Parts: sequence; C-alpha cells; structure tokens
Amino acid sequence: MLKIGIVAGDDIGLEVVPECVKVMKAAAAKSGFQLEWQELLTGRRGHEAHGHTCPQSTVDALAKLDGWVLGPHGHNAYPRNDPTWMNPPLRKKFEMFANVKPVKSYPNIPSVHKNVDIVFLRETTEGMQTGGVVVAGSGEFRPNDEISIGMRVITRRGANRVARAAFEIARTRPRKKVTAVHKEPVYRLCCGMFAEECRKVASEFPDVRLEEVLVDGMAMKLVMCPQQYDVVVTTNQFGDILTDEGAGLVGGLGLAPGLVMGERYAMAQATHGSAPDIAGKNIANPYAMIMSGQMLLEWLGRKRDEPKALEAAKRIDAAVDKIIAEAKHLTPDLGGKASTTEMGDAIAAAV
Repeated sequence: MLKIGIVAGDDIGLEVVPECVKVMKAAAAKSGFQLEWQELLTGRRGHEAHGHTCPQSTVDALAKLDGWVLGPHGHNAYPRNDPTWMNPPLRKKFEMFANVKPVKSYPNIPSVHKNVDIVFLRETTEGMQTGGVVVAGSGEFRPNDEISIGMRVITRRGANRVARAAFEIARTRPRKKVTAVHKEPVYRLCCGMFAEECRKVASEFPDVRLEEVLVDGMAMKLVMCPQQYDVVVTTNQFGDILTDEGAGLVGGLGLAPGLVMGERYAMAQATHGSAPDIAGKNIANPYAMIMSGQMLLEWLGRKRDEPKALEAAKRIDAAVDKIIAEAKHLTPDLGGKASTTEMGDAIAAAV
C-alpha cells in the first residue's frame, strides 16, 4: 500500500488540496488500489500547534511516507528574521532535486499562445535560493548596513542528476529535445559547470537532441515562440522565473502543476502561491493542484512498480481534459462560474 501525506499549507491551500485528494482517491478507487493518507501540519497552522511552520513531528512523519501533496504556503507574509517562520525546506531535507513543471495550452481556454506543450525541469537543491540550499545558517549575510552578500552553489552532482532526469523525460516524448538554459558567457564557472554536465549527459542519450540557450534570450523566445520547446532544464533561480513565465503563456498560475522529485521521495506541489486575496471564497482554480497529484501518482507508479497507480494517473489526465473541453464546470479564472469544490467534484465524477 502506498502512503501519501496531506500537507495543506496556507490560504487557498486549505481549499485546493482537498480537491486534489478527492480526485486522487476517486482515481485510486476506480483503478482498484488502496492509498493510505496522513494529514500533517505546516505553515500557520503548524506554527499555531507546534511553534514552527515546519514542525519536526511533520518532518519525521513525512520520512515514513512514499510522497505527499503539498499546498501553497503564504511565506511572503511570514514575519522576517524569525527562524520559526519559514518556507518549509522539504526539498533539501528529502533530497528532491528536480522540480518538474509542465506547461500546456488548451484550445478553449484563453491564453497568449496555443499549441504549447513544454516540460520544465528546475534544479531545486542548490543555486541561489538560500532556504532550499543551506542545511544550517544562511546563504545570505550583511557585514554592514551598506552591503548585502548572497552565494550561489552549483555542483556537478546536482547539475548531472537534473539533466539526466530531463533527458529521461525527453526520451518518452515525440520530439525528443532538451533545451539547457544558462548564462555561461558571464557566469563561466557556475553556469559553465551546469552546461558541462548537460553535455556529458547528452552523450549518453544519442536519440535526444540537446540545444543550449542563454537565459535572457530564453525569456524573449518563450514570449515569441514557445512552441519550439519540448523539455527545458535549468538551474534553480532561472527555473523559478522561467516556469512562471511559461504559466503566463498558457493562462496563468492556476494552470501550472508541478512535481518535486528525488530518488526516494516526491511531492505534488503546484506553482501558484497561496493567494490570500481570494482565500475562503471557494473560487480558487484547483487544476494545478489536481494535476500535481496526477503527476505524483504517475511517479509513484514508475518508482514503486505499481501499474494501478499509473492507471489512476491516466484516469485523472483524461478526466481533466474532459471537464476543460466541456467547459461547464470551470472556475472564474478559466472563464466559467463554478466554485473550487464544484470543479473538483466534476473532475472526480469524470474519473
């Protein structure tokens, strides 16, 4: 039996995560396998109960699970300079090194571009994001009030494994193309090492084509012609920016699912934030969270050799396509009038 955690987070996380779990349960039941669920606290509720937004009891429980569904956290509103208020550093703690973020357009949903189908892979355990790359202390410091200093970490191991994950995904797709995004002419050592490892991995995948694009040019080309890209792999901060840009091309963050994966663990984590301005109104789009759950089931099916999990993932994918095509149960951001729960109910029923 697969064991999955439910980590709702803050604000709209308390609304979209239950819809994701509802759909995953429906798909599992229809596919004939059991999931064991455990609800755990992080974010404001974790702080209220345990004095920390990432309680040790939650971390200990997660270590015993196969994966979990992680809702958005309102860390932008957390108090500064208080170590008990932090965006939970689960990626680093559990060595989940790749954030897989598909960007897909739909014919009947308004978007900047049509016929977009890109999978972004963003390295998530190193780079510039100090909260995710530092085990103790901070990657930033201020020696005096006039100077602030930050670090960037790139390792051969980190670059190699995220590149390998990108090529493995590209091998399963029709176009079989990987675009490595960096800024090697300027960051000769850090981006240079990332580019070197992408080329090394490419030599092991003769059936997959590698191209390299500088990050500033990539930002422009995504806006102009995103259809030319298939699988895109890049470093932590570059990926953080480009994946939001990708979501904007196809309709916004409500259409941006994600999976953060490692060798042992994975978590369903959509791209969007906690959207406190609409929290409690039951209008948040559950698509990204539901499709993140779909990606988690697909990953578990492959990693745990569980064909019924793969079947459940396919059922969710088909159900979501059906509900979007029918356009009868869509939230306001997608041009509909349905509530969060109504859209979740419709997808669960379609499963």
